[in-house]
Amino acid sequence: MIELILRENVESLGRRGDVVKVADGYARNYLLPRKLALPVTEGNRRRVEHEREVLEAREAQEKQQAENLAARISQVECVIERRVGEHDALYGSVTSADIADALAEKGFQIEKRKVQLAEPIKQLGDFTVPIKVHREVTAQIKVQVAALKS
Repeated sequence: MIELILRENVESLGRRGDVVKVADGYARNYLLPRKLALPVTEGNRRRVEHEREVLEAREAQEKQQAENLAARISQVECVIERRVGEHDALYGSVTSADIADALAEKGFQIEKRKVQLAEPIKQLGDFTVPIKVHREVTAQIKVQVAALKS
């Protein structure tokens, strides 16, 4: 067993700055080559603490920007028109890519994978769709699926 200071959050092991004991092989073959951890020394403790402070400041700034973006996106209402058949059944469906494209037309560049649509929308109506703009910030937008006027 060897003691290491984590430089990054490692799934099922610990968070940045934690001192952990791991098997020699895990440290030598995985954590150290990927620069996820450092040996425990006083200099490394100071280094990891400084990295943590810089990262926390950057993350706080990113979160603030994400909250501002979420507030602006929440004001947007997207209208997506689709062809319909009998009984107002949609031809096809409205996907997260369609919603991302509609947001792009309104000036918001959101990746389609950030649109948290559980399954494609297959009917007319109004829907609330969550958009994950940051790890801790999710915006809700209104999407109206309407019949395409021929």
